[in-house]
Amino acid sequence: MEKKTKEQLLNKTKIPGINAIRMHKFYRGKIQVIPRCQIRDFNDFGIWYSPGVAAASSEIFHDASKVYDYTSKWNLVAVVSDGSRVLGLGNIGPEAAMPVMEGKALLFKYLGGVDAFPLCIGQKGCCEAEDIINFVKMVQPTFGGINLEDISNPKCFTVLDKLRSDPEVNIPVWHDDQQGTASVTLAGLINSLRIVGKKKDQIKIVFNGIGAANFRTYRLLKADGFNISNSIFVDSKGILYKERSDLQSPQNYKYEVAEISNPEHVRGDCGIALEGADVLISSSIPGPNIMKKEWISKMADDAIVFALANPIPEIFPWDAKEAGARIVATGRSDFPNQVNNSLCFPGVFRGTLDVRATTITDEMCIAASYSLADLVGEIQGCFVDECILPTMQYENAFIKQAVAVGLKAIEQGIARTKLSEDELRSKSEEVINTSQEQFKLLMRKGYIPKFTDYEK
Repeated sequence: MEKKTKEQLLNKTKIPGINAIRMHKFYRGKIQVIPRCQIRDFNDFGIWYSPGVAAASSEIFHDASKVYDYTSKWNLVAVVSDGSRVLGLGNIGPEAAMPVMEGKALLFKYLGGVDAFPLCIGQKGCCEAEDIINFVKMVQPTFGGINLEDISNPKCFTVLDKLRSDPEVNIPVWHDDQQGTASVTLAGLINSLRIVGKKKDQIKIVFNGIGAANFRTYRLLKADGFNISNSIFVDSKGILYKERSDLQSPQNYKYEVAEISNPEHVRGDCGIALEGADVLISSSIPGPNIMKKEWISKMADDAIVFALANPIPEIFPWDAKEAGARIVATGRSDFPNQVNNSLCFPGVFRGTLDVRATTITDEMCIAASYSLADLVGEIQGCFVDECILPTMQYENAFIKQAVAVGLKAIEQGIARTKLSEDELRSKSEEVINTSQEQFKLLMRKGYIPKFTDYEK
């Protein structure tokens, strides 16, 4: 690629950040609360509040399950973060995490029809795993689900695992940086392998970075039948292998992957690991030039490269292509093949909430992944290198996921409400379409003002 073209593409990557500063200041936030009920006149407040509301509260007191019928709990999700591992920014604290969590809530509402609220907690660097666990347990009466977000490892693993296994927690808890990213990565990998004609139980995968995203991705791929024993994991110290001195304790979460991977006990850096590899899944630190072109050139024919660090991928797509990669994906929406959890969590939660599932299982995540992957073929009629995943413009993506997830929850016996496939589809369509029409109405009427000072 010509130098001028590369510079133009690099400059283009800076534009979203420029516009973000302008627009965040203009709108002073991205979400607000508006009524769900009608207010015909002031007498209605006697129904929605005192004295009439006491009747609804009394009903719930005698049958707690009626909280889903009489309140908004059926559609409320808390986006919980301590700001200790935000995007590519690291431990920036709960206040600085607020724009990200508000953005998450906005996507929840527009794409999934879910009423989500940011709950950024604690003080910078002070939240322990038990603090977050106790907080979630305290707020669960209000919410139908919990979305954990941007929590540093290893405490993010502790928080998710303990909350999911705690008998006192009776609502689904999901960590989007783990399960969401893993689900979309699996979907993209399914279609990538379809394109290059390789089988999931025969390929060699290199996982670069063993944080929340890649750790859960490995577990989800394993659950779906990928041969993880043929894989190699790499962290900041190099390749993981059984004899590495810092990986001898079972309490270290990396011990698990060191035990089952790298059968030939390869040692060295990521460049060594990538020799002959079919797939690279990198979720490490922002680039560029973290992943070297000469490393990519040592991969197998028809190599698949997922460079998922945000906001800048470990290697730019054009560099990876020049090095010989056939399919390249990143976490950015302005490059082809965006692997981003925004493609997953609105639909997964829509389906989970619609059947009032008690948890979100790996099988539900896998069902969401295949619904995403199959949608590309249904719409295009084939699979191509530059479109391994649908984008957020594919409105059916979230409805199809909601249906697939809801049906899987019912099949697994963890749904409190049982609906048919048609009922699930109708319900998700109604909620999502209503949400998007509300946005459009507010913009048409000027209640959400126009912003025109865009950087081009």
